[in-house]
Amino acid sequence: MSTFEDVRRIALALPTVEEVVTWGSDLTFRVRGKIFAIGGEGAEIVSIKASPDAQADLLALDATTFSKAAYTGRFGWVNVRLAGVDEPMLEELLANAWRQTAPKRVVREADR
Repeated sequence: MSTFEDVRRIALALPTVEEVVTWGSDLTFRVRGKIFAIGGEGAEIVSIKASPDAQADLLALDATTFSKAAYTGRFGWVNVRLAGVDEPMLEELLANAWRQTAPKRVVREADR
């Protein structure tokens, strides 16, 4: 079982990530100003960027843990019920979201 503090710790450990309060209370994790994850203090669900194919795979894997995110679900974003994922899965989801969002040069530098 993961928590929002796990999300924060994992996301902020990725290169060039910053946490920004948006819409008054949402905490967004961004790389070079682009959002790749959204949650809030004590949140039980976070929204994480994914590809449409990855979204379909996650929904098929566990429909109680993963669902299409409101508004951005059509682009692949998923809502993740944190109680349903362990830390390695959360790390993978956030790393993939970061890779999709970060500039290619930043990803190359991180891979070195």
